[in-house]
Amino acid sequence: MKNISKVLESGSSQEKIKILETLDKTDNPIILEKIISKLDDDDIQVRGEAFSSLVLNENDISYFLIKSLNSGSKNIRSFASLILANRNEKDAVPEIIKLANDERSMVRSCALGALGHLRAKGAEEIFLQSLLDSNLEVRKSALQAIIDLKIIVPEDKKNKINKQKDSEIEKLLLKLK
Repeated sequence: MKNISKVLESGSSQEKIKILETLDKTDNPIILEKIISKLDDDDIQVRGEAFSSLVLNENDISYFLIKSLNSGSKNIRSFASLILANRNEKDAVPEIIKLANDERSMVRSCALGALGHLRAKGAEEIFLQSLLDSNLEVRKSALQAIIDLKIIVPEDKKNKINKQKDSEIEKLLLKLK
């Protein structure tokens, strides 16, 4: 275990990836915390391998993932919400909802995507409010969730969104009922 921790803390990217590939069955709290910390690694491949390891882990690790939604790292908050969604952790919905108002647009966008994927009950208003977010990616995530969940968008909101003149948003709007 000391070797695993050492490699994850200070190993090369290739060493980290090699170790992460073997950790998808761990339930060791210390190792799980280290894997979660790699969601904020400088190397995107290391982040991806940490993501995969956590999604594929069949143990009940939701406590650690939910706790990480309060991380100081936008990457950890963002990716943890998506991991929870991929693991179909519906119990995490109340905590993910809190991220819909995060200061970082990447976190808001991932949270909305996660909530949409989890078919979060009670998040309709959050999706509708997010249609007018200052960030385009957040608006697109909200709109995609609204489409997937068949949420009715009031005409005045549709008109406000339409004024933004973005081709991707316009394509999504065509999918609205």
